[in-house]
Amino acid sequence: MGFFWDSLVSAINLLLAADSELIHIVGVSLTVSSSSTLLASLAGIPLGLFLGFVNFLGKRVVITLFQTLLALPTVVVGLFVYVFISRRGIFGPFDLLYTKTAIVIGQTILIIPVVTVLTLAAISRMDRRYKDTALTLGAGPFTTARAVAWEARFGIMAAVAAAFGRVIAEVGISMMLGGNAKGFTRTMPTAMALEYDKGEFVLSIALGIILLALALGVNGFLQFFQGRARQ
Repeated sequence: MGFFWDSLVSAINLLLAADSELIHIVGVSLTVSSSSTLLASLAGIPLGLFLGFVNFLGKRVVITLFQTLLALPTVVVGLFVYVFISRRGIFGPFDLLYTKTAIVIGQTILIIPVVTVLTLAAISRMDRRYKDTALTLGAGPFTTARAVAWEARFGIMAAVAAAFGRVIAEVGISMMLGGNAKGFTRTMPTAMALEYDKGEFVLSIALGIILLALALGVNGFLQFFQGRARQ
């Protein structure tokens, strides 16, 4: 236990000193995770609304496919993207491998199903009278979808928060596509894994504290706005 407390105290001192390496790692993580969450939201929210409002042949199959992709391993996504962006891949000439852009691409693919399925679940729980009332008043499909989405906004916000939580802590994609290069593509989870392998726990614990603080902050932000909406 003495070793743990010594490492914890050293990690807190590292945080208070605003260590430059620590700050850079956190910055890379927030940049790639926020970017991938934004892109996944721009794709996943409309997909969720589409699946919730439009009936078509094979709809249940598509929904089942998206639900299955919720459990998609990160290393599978990393391998899939690697095949396309490696030097022998279709997009090899763009030199995307081992860049932050490659991480964003992989993470976006990973969490589009998360945003889509949770958005669909949020609007499916809404009272059908919202949709029927909008249609009765002459609203078109787009306006109706927008109205229902607004009523389900907190559920959709929770979907986005869940997607962000998935990528801010993922290791496989960041390691395979980013290469964990110091000063360039090293994220919080990959740095923690590297420090653990080296037997150095101070930086790992400091980054773990930041990850927990981020999770608490995102959920606290969501709860705050949900509480204000109920007032």
